[in-house]
Amino acid sequence: MALRLVQVNFKARDDSALGQFWADALGWGVSSEGPGVTNVEPLGFTWPDPTAVCVDVVTVPDPETVKYRVHLDLATTSAAHQRELVERLKGLGATLADIGQGDVPWVVMADPEGNLFCVLEPRPIYQDTGPIATVVVNCDNPSAMADFWSEAMDWTLHEVNDEHARLRSSKGVGPYLELLKTPDPGALQSRIHLDLMPYPGDDQTTEVERLHSLGAHDADVGQGNVPWKCLRDPEGNDFCVLAPR
Repeated sequence: MALRLVQVNFKARDDSALGQFWADALGWGVSSEGPGVTNVEPLGFTWPDPTAVCVDVVTVPDPETVKYRVHLDLATTSAAHQRELVERLKGLGATLADIGQGDVPWVVMADPEGNLFCVLEPRPIYQDTGPIATVVVNCDNPSAMADFWSEAMDWTLHEVNDEHARLRSSKGVGPYLELLKTPDPGALQSRIHLDLMPYPGDDQTTEVERLHSLGAHDADVGQGNVPWKCLRDPEGNDFCVLAPR
């Protein structure tokens, strides 16, 4: 039994506009599974596949009240590529953001709805990830969170210390998941969460029960009667377990 990270979910005022921004930012395409939902994934991609963690953008009535602690880091291949990507993202509607980061080699930005993300300087570890280098979850205790997430998913734990932990698909492809120690992560606001999926043949209910045994608990975010299960990890980050397909 295992789960896989298949997408990050953005809550939005306008799923179509925000979805198009992220499609243009990543060089991906858009589709829709229904009103109020925009799916962003690589062109020619058959979802789900470990070579990419996709983006799902969902319109909600008041996204300002939604608090999660997740952001994306984008990969670059050179200093020139980093500069070019930042300028291109500005042209798409992103803005530079000052969160007190000081003099760092990466560039902190906000998408058109205010969701923070980073454009990283070139790093060898991220040269084969695709446009998304890593999905970052801010937390208080990376080591404890690594224990939970490495048991929750079939992803391999590559590195863990007091400041961060890094996991990647067991297939050795696609972006990383990074658990980053952050002062007072509960004070952070964003509108992004992780969506996990069982493998074909595995049972959603059994997987949810297994997550409960690892320290997750059910979450009521007003989802009503839906085919996915909303949970929170041991530090209170919301995530969903989708039905297998």
